[in-house]
Amino acid sequence: MTGSGDEASECGAEGLIPTQREGSGQQVAGEEWRAAGPVRLPRVHGFAPRTPQGSPKQEGSDLRHAVPRSSHAELVVDASRPDAVTVVERSNAGRLTDLVPIRVGRMAATPFAFLRGSAGLMAYDLARTPLTGVGVQICGDAHAANFGLYADARGGLIIDLNDFDETVHGPWEWDVKRLAASLVLAGREAGADEHACRSAAFDAVGAYRRTMRLLAKLPALEAWQAIADEELVSHTDAHDLLGTLERVSQKAMKNTSGRFAARSTERTEEGGRRFVDAPPVLRRVPDGEAAAVAAALGHWVDTLPEDLLPLIERHAIHDVAFRVVGTGSVGTRSYVVLLLDHRGEPLVLQVKEARPSALLPYLPAAGFKVPEVVHEGCRVVLGQRRMQIVSDPLLGWTRVDGRPFQVRQFRNRKGSVDPAALAPGQLDDYGRMTGALLARAHAHSVDPRLIAGYCGKGDVLDEAISTFAVAYADRTEADHAVLVAGIREGRISAETGV
Repeated sequence: MTGSGDEASECGAEGLIPTQREGSGQQVAGEEWRAAGPVRLPRVHGFAPRTPQGSPKQEGSDLRHAVPRSSHAELVVDASRPDAVTVVERSNAGRLTDLVPIRVGRMAATPFAFLRGSAGLMAYDLARTPLTGVGVQICGDAHAANFGLYADARGGLIIDLNDFDETVHGPWEWDVKRLAASLVLAGREAGADEHACRSAAFDAVGAYRRTMRLLAKLPALEAWQAIADEELVSHTDAHDLLGTLERVSQKAMKNTSGRFAARSTERTEEGGRRFVDAPPVLRRVPDGEAAAVAAALGHWVDTLPEDLLPLIERHAIHDVAFRVVGTGSVGTRSYVVLLLDHRGEPLVLQVKEARPSALLPYLPAAGFKVPEVVHEGCRVVLGQRRMQIVSDPLLGWTRVDGRPFQVRQFRNRKGSVDPAALAPGQLDDYGRMTGALLARAHAHSVDPRLIAGYCGKGDVLDEAISTFAVAYADRTEADHAVLVAGIREGRISAETGV
């Protein structure tokens, strides 16, 4: 079976955002529903009713009475909150022990880096903040460095969210607040003053709100496809970023499997290629481990659309290596697989372990049900497809020795803006751009009229969440200091500069 990999059974019926497939209508077979007089069509499952029930915009507006927009400035001080060292140690459970010090060292580099690796700790804090109860497919880790460029099926560049390890059905506010707080921390690292940092957070929330209002006014199909990337700069008034985006785009176009293979592989006597050790980031693996990864790609093929199978059949598997990735992901099992076509041209896949979302323990406190997920790789892939406007066509999932993995192209012309390296005058432009992209991603899984109705026309929400963002940036800096002190005192081991 190909195409979907039997998504309901692989991921679990509640692996992602609830659908309308059950109890939303009635099946009609052999019924004379087109009788004389006005046409009486049946209610068909998966579709909206012909006569709308209520107003999503008004429903969102009514939520302001229960959860005032100004309340989102709140950050609760919880005496039972675990300290940073304890949280990092807990999050290291199940990771490869020899790589854990690298992860700790990367998190200890800066407060922004600490935030990048501590999505679970922030979820603990966010679960204690005001919530509207409106759920969407959230990224779960929507910090400012998790937006970037990548290639679509025809090689054109797309800009969107690009990391979905923590994706789950949850509160839309969590993504917005994480983005806003990360912009403050990135700005501080870049040397921007407090006004510029707060303005970036304020502008990000404002762009989210205005984009959601725009989408709410459009026909559904237009809203689904809205804000093409060539319009993004104008839509968000991010003209100061044009030069940076152009440089990132030019670099991304060169960031391909071929370029990576040229640097990281060597020719074999048989005429193929194999990876070259570059420890600790890239290392060859024993034959048995490589064989297990290669064999697992057979199931990955079953999760791809059938029209892509001829493309895969024109490539042969030549080698497998282990490669350390990311900040929060360090210590998870992650492989690169070298494929070569008939001309010896490379295609490199990443086979990355998929762990349960770090947000899961905190969903009940926020009033959300913990989903039943059978395959974490499937959860990540389907969540990514739900949020991105275009996804990697080779996204899929598999198991290696019983562990769930996601599979995707490696170095698929990826590029990103480093928010911590932006000039102070560019930070608010970047905030507006990422806020708009986040709204577009959320609108794929919730009626934008509902959130737009809550957010409203004014800047009350922008002001509240930017206040929260500054307070949370302060808290993250304190957490980072605790981790650094813990390393210095020997409570936890770290390897820096890797």
